[in-house]
Amino acid sequence: MSQDKVSLLRDPTAGVSTSSDSRNYDSVDPPPHTENRAQISFVPRRLPQYVAALTATLSALAAGAVLGWTSPILSDLQHGKFHNISVTSDQMGWIGSFVTLGGMTMCIPTGFLCDLLGRKKTLLLLIAPFAVGWSLIIFAKSIIMLYLGRLITGMAAGASCVAAPLYTSEIAQKEIRGTLGSYFQLMVTVGIFLAYLSGKYLTSMPYTIFCACLPVVFVVLFAFQPETPAFCLRRGRYDDALKALVKLRGPCEGNESELAEIEGSLKESLESSVSFSQTFRKKANVKALVIAFALMFFQQFSGINAVILYTSDIFASAGSNLDANTAAIIVGAFQVVATFVSSLVIDKLGRKILLFTSAVVMALSSLVLAIYFTLKCRTSIDGDILHELGFIPIVSLCLFVVVFSIGLGPIPWMISSEIFTPEIKSIASSSAGTFNWFLAFLVTKFYLQVNERVGQDSTFYAFAVLSLLGGAFVYFVIPETKGKTVEQVQAELER
Repeated sequence: MSQDKVSLLRDPTAGVSTSSDSRNYDSVDPPPHTENRAQISFVPRRLPQYVAALTATLSALAAGAVLGWTSPILSDLQHGKFHNISVTSDQMGWIGSFVTLGGMTMCIPTGFLCDLLGRKKTLLLLIAPFAVGWSLIIFAKSIIMLYLGRLITGMAAGASCVAAPLYTSEIAQKEIRGTLGSYFQLMVTVGIFLAYLSGKYLTSMPYTIFCACLPVVFVVLFAFQPETPAFCLRRGRYDDALKALVKLRGPCEGNESELAEIEGSLKESLESSVSFSQTFRKKANVKALVIAFALMFFQQFSGINAVILYTSDIFASAGSNLDANTAAIIVGAFQVVATFVSSLVIDKLGRKILLFTSAVVMALSSLVLAIYFTLKCRTSIDGDILHELGFIPIVSLCLFVVVFSIGLGPIPWMISSEIFTPEIKSIASSSAGTFNWFLAFLVTKFYLQVNERVGQDSTFYAFAVLSLLGGAFVYFVIPETKGKTVEQVQAELER
């Protein structure tokens, strides 16, 4: 590789000399230019990439436990069995929603931290807010300490929503980028499922301590993974970028050419950078921003966070034959399996068909659940008949989370990274993430109060209508991004 190729991004402001090539290939084991070519593979290894992505997204597993914590412990909180703190319905809404407020505050700052400190260091630093937040909850003496604990753990969860997908997208070779990109949502669902499962069999304090230990597991396992090659190149650290790529791909024939591609992409991004206001004079960028924000809106107002945080309460209200916590475990298990299936098919079936199917089927599921609550609360239907229909809430919510997990769950986050040009991707994606957490706050804070005023059936009727509108939006507005470059997607949006 020529000296000019290596030095594309070496900038005096970064403190990196451009006068000589200081690459130290001896530090890479095995060296890329070894004479023994038999030791060098022509095909990159994928297992190290899967391991790195899974360990990075253990932060999302810890975030999922934060989201799911309220469901199994809801009854204990409302009856004053947790630290002898009695919680009203309004206070319960705040306990659920402070997580989303915390997440909302961290999306944009985390983007800057990732560029300043690196993707790996930013992820490892999440242990601090996780530890502080869970400590406040475990040792809570008042409702204020519970509020603060939920707010701070929410900040950690929100930061992981930015840092973990960024890390996985930058370590993956393009053939498996969609699969690794879906791991974040998968691990969130695993974390929620673990919260449901452990909450069923542990009392409130051991259960809370179990959830608090998950971030520690993440940090211990992820600490051994490399920084992303792209970040190393942005800092002019070519040797570190090469070491990281060798660790992620193995001593592969194409490592240097892949680094050259990354350098070229970064150089093009720097050269094409324009002012923020100028970028939004283009029709394609405006349309991309509308798509990103609209998908976040339809994701949250499908009612998914209300379902996750208050699953046990929903089943208890429905009078299901199953114990409410057992029903929640079943729902969580379905969500994990569906998200895993989505990771296998998302690069084959495409984004648009999965989004459309997800929105429409979620609308039908919400409608069925709403009709059940109408029969239960607003009619004089025989109690025995209603008891026989107790399977309906479980079937409806299982179907709801399954189709959410293959479409409206992972894809809005993924599309945000596929439709924006490099010069606005960071700020646009972070803004969309902030909007998502704000909407999640509205849903989780006011769900219980709205139920009390208009009834659960009316709430789910509204979720059904909004999901159906989301399906229409996907069908008429959103382009298919599978297998397309950013330039191709932008050209389609420009029409």
